[in-house]
Amino acid sequence: MNIPSNLKYSGDHEWVRVEENVAVVGITDFAQSQLGDIVFVDIQTEGETLSAGEVFGAIEAVKTVSDALMPVSGEIVEINQSLESAPELVNRDPYGEGWMIKIKMSDSEELNDLLDAEQYQEIAQ
Repeated sequence: MNIPSNLKYSGDHEWVRVEENVAVVGITDFAQSQLGDIVFVDIQTEGETLSAGEVFGAIEAVKTVSDALMPVSGEIVEINQSLESAPELVNRDPYGEGWMIKIKMSDSEELNDLLDAEQYQEIAQ
């Protein structure tokens, strides 16, 4: 299982990479492997401001549908449009081309509430 050390993680299996004041968010390698083959990613929240823990979209796999949750609060400023036609990118490259949203964080202090790679490793088993 791939758990990059340069990312932060939520207990709900989302990852966060900060680029200046923007958080790039996706689901972890563990999460995509548990879901199985992802067939549809539904994110309709671009432009909305949501709190940490709120649902920002849904991920549909062959066997289940799962909510995608905000790891930090802020405004969703971009959605990965590539996922509309190629949702399998989440399976193939969850930390790269399979990213889901970009958030303009409202409180960067919330990053301190997230897990580092070592802490996430303990729950992703």
